[in-house]
Amino acid sequence: MFAVRVFLHNPIGIAVGEATSLLYPRNVKDWVKVTQFQIVLPRLGAAFDGYRLIQISDFHFGTWLGSPQLEHAIDLVNQQQPDLVAITGDFVSYHPERYYDDLLHALSRIQSKDGVVAILGNHDHWSDPLLIRQLLEQAGILDLSNSLYTLIRGNDSLHLCGVDDYMTANDHLGKVLSQLPDQGAAILLAHEPDFADVSASTGRFDLQISGHSHGGQVVLPWLGSPFLPGYARKYPSGFYQVNGMSLYTNRGLGTAEFQVRLNCRPEITAFTLHPVKSRTE
Repeated sequence: MFAVRVFLHNPIGIAVGEATSLLYPRNVKDWVKVTQFQIVLPRLGAAFDGYRLIQISDFHFGTWLGSPQLEHAIDLVNQQQPDLVAITGDFVSYHPERYYDDLLHALSRIQSKDGVVAILGNHDHWSDPLLIRQLLEQAGILDLSNSLYTLIRGNDSLHLCGVDDYMTANDHLGKVLSQLPDQGAAILLAHEPDFADVSASTGRFDLQISGHSHGGQVVLPWLGSPFLPGYARKYPSGFYQVNGMSLYTNRGLGTAEFQVRLNCRPEITAFTLHPVKSRTE
């Protein structure tokens, strides 16, 4: 079905929303999709077979998404029984000081065996990156910007890497690579999906997870999305293979200033990781 869901804070948007209310409920609580994804990582050790990695992205808190929607999204994340949760940027559109307490409350509720990691997005840098990093620290979230975090199980290792925002020229992939061991699977958090052309060329990452595009927010049948941001036009949504590296672009939970989603549901991505020898169909 050609499904329409419109979010606009003006009279026209309200009228359109009423007209489309029979097609979709009026909030993320009833509309967000949890995408289950089985993925094989070539360098993943057997000790991490079945590892559950949950990705959320692009809250843009305070633009359309507010506390009720984010709190419910966190409930859905916790229901996935994650081993690790990764957040790929754009916590706010602007003015993080207005939403600090609400974000802190929601993010502090995430339940994950190995914790929560995150990077910043372009809007975080355009607003107040120092305050966003303070928020992450206070919520117990590890900021992976231009750094990595290694999990070890027996003789096997899994490297969670992050590059800071590419659009705002804060990325330093060389710094990440200088810290990254030669052995073990490596997953890269990068806000902009088109950064995959850079990261894949290194030959060191098994998977990149990104956001930024919101899936285009408006997706037209046979035509795709006419509203893709820079650095998200090549790989706007879903799964790709880029020069031997897997890439997943999450559609995000919120919207940017243009508060419309058409045929493009907000998304939580639940990855189950497998090594090559135990591939699950």
